[in-house]
Amino acid sequence: MYRTYVDCRFGQLHLRITRPNDEKANPLICFHMSPMSGRIYERFLDEVGTDRIAIAPDTPGFGMSDAPKSPPEIADYAAAMWDALDALGISGPVDAMGYHTGSRIAVELAHLRPEHVRRLILISAPVFTDAERQQMRDLYRDKPPQKDGSHLVALWQGFIEYNLSRNLTIDDVAEAFPDMLLGRKTAWWGHRAAFNHYYEERLPPLSQPVLIFNTQDDLWDFTPRAAPYLRTGKIIDLPGWSHGFLTGCTADAATLTRSFLDAPEDAPFSRLAIPDSALILFR
Repeated sequence: MYRTYVDCRFGQLHLRITRPNDEKANPLICFHMSPMSGRIYERFLDEVGTDRIAIAPDTPGFGMSDAPKSPPEIADYAAAMWDALDALGISGPVDAMGYHTGSRIAVELAHLRPEHVRRLILISAPVFTDAERQQMRDLYRDKPPQKDGSHLVALWQGFIEYNLSRNLTIDDVAEAFPDMLLGRKTAWWGHRAAFNHYYEERLPPLSQPVLIFNTQDDLWDFTPRAAPYLRTGKIIDLPGWSHGFLTGCTADAATLTRSFLDAPEDAPFSRLAIPDSALILFR
């Protein structure tokens, strides 16, 4: 894996990428959650990128990517990702994987150029009631820094709750935590865009096969509601995985990913290999 920058409509976009010597499969582009960065995919890229190009950008405004001048919508983030793929000379077809906010970006990537996106993996795809959506907006609103650092303590407490999971130590979690701060003062823009986006409107038109990982995290209860909106899709419950599974269960995550992406075109869900680590609840 190496890191580089490309130009996009919002400035420079930072990304992590693997380019194997022998590319046997479609490129895979991976989008992170808000307010993290493509770092969450570092181990995963090395594991899954042995026979395909694998890319994990920092969403504009997060990680080391330049921020937009005003709050973007999910479609704006997706358009910037096509800028990046164009700059890399990757025209498609590509497979896309997204995590929380990144799942929404993956959906819009497919809407923008449907003929260039082959399959989608969404790590959570929550459908909210109006009241639940407002609660989420209130929870993830812009919060000013406090002199006593209490805003950092609150972020750490929430981070540790879901990330101290299977195969991860507190040192692993502490090492990942700084990426949560790299969105700086506009970090809330990612959540703002996410809660302006509706899976119940954007999933039904998709003709691509869509596999949804329902991991045991803060969106566990909301993701099964996406089932009626899938045209060609499947939701799999993964109670053994929560935030951090891409780092703590990297090989298993790659195995499941490959079993979907490498399945026959006429039977994309026929070979799903769900690891034990994803099924056995961790406490």
